[in-house]
Amino acid sequence: MNFEKVYSEYLKFAEKQQKKSSFESLRKGFNSHILPYFKDKNIEDLTIQDILDWQNVILQYNYSNAYNKNLHFMLSGLLTYCCKYHGLDKNVASIVGTFKKKYEKDKHDFYNLDEFNQFIKYVDDEVYKQFFNLMFFTGTRPGEAMALHFSDLEDNYINITKTIDSHNGRSITPPKTTSSFRRINIDNQLKKDLLKLKSVYIRKYDHTDFDYYIFGGIKPLAPTTINRYKKRACENAHIRPITLHQFRHSHATLLLNKGILINEVSRRLGHSKVSTTLDIYTHTDLRQEKRVSETLNSIRNNSFKSLRKGFKRLFHLL
Repeated sequence: MNFEKVYSEYLKFAEKQQKKSSFESLRKGFNSHILPYFKDKNIEDLTIQDILDWQNVILQYNYSNAYNKNLHFMLSGLLTYCCKYHGLDKNVASIVGTFKKKYEKDKHDFYNLDEFNQFIKYVDDEVYKQFFNLMFFTGTRPGEAMALHFSDLEDNYINITKTIDSHNGRSITPPKTTSSFRRINIDNQLKKDLLKLKSVYIRKYDHTDFDYYIFGGIKPLAPTTINRYKKRACENAHIRPITLHQFRHSHATLLLNKGILINEVSRRLGHSKVSTTLDIYTHTDLRQEKRVSETLNSIRNNSFKSLRKGFKRLFHLL
């Protein structure tokens, strides 16, 4: 089985199975980094060493862990297809496993509550201010937040049922995965602030029965404009900028540091597995590190005191 020939067949299969954005990502990844390396090889002849050699080539580009992981799953998906439909004996990519992870300092950045409060004071437009408030206090994905309508706000919950696909003309699509469909409880202040936006849109557009976007009114906010407001607020607040997605990181880290159980944090984020939450959204917080140090010192000191009391009693008996 020639790799390039089977890939062409696999593309037709994948197009019917995946969302348009996911399929475009797969096609681009294959054409850029998988097909050029394997196109002249026969799939049944692929060895573990072939996969390792390919991984070494990819590692030289210094891509992110997430991108490398996606490339691995793309290649492994093709080989799984061959095992199922063409009688391939084994998936050598699956046997080798994904790329070795590297430490990515910037990927782990987030705002703690004090930093967020410093940032939000300098967001000078109410719509954008509430967008960042929702991101920080609910942990939604940026596309999920942009796609929200007021019909998605129900009592003290927001219903996540759609997202904006920035790779496909900003079209409205279902969320990333089935576990991404969820209800997220919001605090009373956030609910009050969001409803104020609805009043603003009614006055501006003079339609009381229109289902406005929570962030934008007639049409959703654009990521470029959101980032422009974010950049200006960071500059005025003299605080380092973080990405839109890192507001989601910030929410997860805030809840975990407040002792919220990991399974509830995972549910709010829309993860299918708790392990995903642990792997991506837990970070070292200096305050938590200090608590660990204080706890260990306390344990050691109490153990030493108990031991010393025991020696005193022993010497007294002697």
